[in-house]
Amino acid sequence: QVQLVEAGGGLVQPGGSLSLSCAASAFSFIIYDMGWFRQPPGQELEFQAAISWSGRITNYPDFVKGRFTISRDNAKNTVYLQMNSLNPEDTAVYYCAAGHRAIYSGNWNYWGQGTQVTVSS
Repeated sequence: QVQLVEAGGGLVQPGGSLSLSCAASAFSFIIYDMGWFRQPPGQELEFQAAISWSGRITNYPDFVKGRFTISRDNAKNTVYLQMNSLNPEDTAVYYCAAGHRAIYSGNWNYWGQGTQVTVSS
């Protein structure tokens, strides 16, 4: 059974940093593009970052460029999201997702359960 398990969420003060991880199992991680999404309270799912299977291509929406960095370790079947300069608007449940060629198609096949990130003083 495919599993994506996020970790690293929690409470952080404005201006702080947080690093999320997503461990994958039971599928060929190395051939899948990986992505991070978030859902703020009462809002729709938002795309945060994506990385190609090789790690050579990354994609971010404009509002996180320069603050968030996605990376992956194919040897560990894990994708990461480093988040800096966090503000209260970044409060959300963060999800990782996997999809074959998804960085181009936007078709994400597998999803994790999510991890809560709260930015508050």
